[in-house]
Amino acid sequence: MKHILFLIVAITSMGLSAQNPVFTHVFTADPSPHVWPDDPNKLWVYTSHDEPGSNNHYGMTGYHAFSTTDMVNWTDHGRILHLENVKWAESHAWAIDAAFYRGKYYLIYCMKEAGIGLFRTGIARSDNPEGPFTDLGYVKGVEFGQDPALFIDDGIPYLFWGHDRKCFAAELNEDLMSIKPETYVDLTSQLTYVFEGPWVHKKEDTYYLTYPGLTPRRWPEKMFYGVADKPLGPYEFKGNFIDDFEGQSGTNHGGTVTFKGKDIMFYHSAWLSGGLSETRSVMADYLHYDKKGDIKPIVPSKEGLGNAKRTKTTLLLEAENGFAAGGELYNVIVDTWIKGYSGKGYVTNFDNPYDHVSMLAQVAKPAKYRFIVGYASPDGESNHDILINSYKYSEFVFPQSKEFTEIDFGIVELKAGDNLVRIFKRDWKPSKGELAIDYIKLEQVFEDKN
Repeated sequence: MKHILFLIVAITSMGLSAQNPVFTHVFTADPSPHVWPDDPNKLWVYTSHDEPGSNNHYGMTGYHAFSTTDMVNWTDHGRILHLENVKWAESHAWAIDAAFYRGKYYLIYCMKEAGIGLFRTGIARSDNPEGPFTDLGYVKGVEFGQDPALFIDDGIPYLFWGHDRKCFAAELNEDLMSIKPETYVDLTSQLTYVFEGPWVHKKEDTYYLTYPGLTPRRWPEKMFYGVADKPLGPYEFKGNFIDDFEGQSGTNHGGTVTFKGKDIMFYHSAWLSGGLSETRSVMADYLHYDKKGDIKPIVPSKEGLGNAKRTKTTLLLEAENGFAAGGELYNVIVDTWIKGYSGKGYVTNFDNPYDHVSMLAQVAKPAKYRFIVGYASPDGESNHDILINSYKYSEFVFPQSKEFTEIDFGIVELKAGDNLVRIFKRDWKPSKGELAIDYIKLEQVFEDKN
């Protein structure tokens, strides 16, 4: 039986019309943007996750998925895969990509193999774009498989990967679990200054390979590109299109997408953390080409995509993701007989003391949030408690409601990093009704500085 709960965190960027950084509630990097063929009106961005307060990239352990229909209102679907869900890996959940292939959604990522310390390119699969993703293993024939990108062209899957001044590519077999050795190519000599992070997109009949590079071996990274007539090249080096900019991270990494007729480049900076290269934030700017097809330089700005409204992100974390999302269901189940719920169901069956559901809310900085619960309690009043990390927030009474509704429980505080939110049955006071939890909203409280 599937277990579902939704955790929704609404967070608004501070600038009145700021579009960069795109996500301000959580540290994100290595964005992989996509529009899936079954929903051309929705844009998806898959990212790695930086831990607040970190001074290295070795502690990266999980990935997030974001979606939007208007580039202003975003949904963070929470943690979609974690190091703990990948049995063959021991560390370094670094850059990712995603793909839609033969009716399934795939997450392509890199981690270090346990006991060996060698980077591998992992493959995970899901029936849904927001996950959860289940690890299938790592791709055979890909040594030092760091920073993978999976490019599907006319139904043929191509894998690109790169690390430490090198870049490689190959066609994958149909199961995506191994390369075709005869197609393997070393693209390093074709891509001047290449360091890591290849990404391929197609514009008309031309293939563009973008990548972060060093000039020469001088940090921070700039973004370069080359062009070719075929996915596997040969590529002609064209030059730099994102130069040094104020507040950049030591690294850069990103990808391009065409959404509603406009080309967009996603990449990352250190703007949200105030210049700390180990806690990065996703950026987005329009990508333009000149008459010859060359990419015009991008100059990062706070305006970004130039929308009049500031970005707003809603974190939607489903308990059916289970361990991958950092949540837990303890002696509770998912049901669907009460109609009007969000998603695929609701959590219920809080029969015994301390039966509970927990959710993981990841936050970049300490902040106050308005705590709202979507629930139903058809048979009468329900009495439950809420525990956030180790702090219990009062006693929560859910009035009788035959249909799903919302109740505002006021202000709570979240700390930087991981916050475990737990709803559990009170052990001393009986409930008249069986509680059904549909979702939880945590809306950040902002100070008006204008």
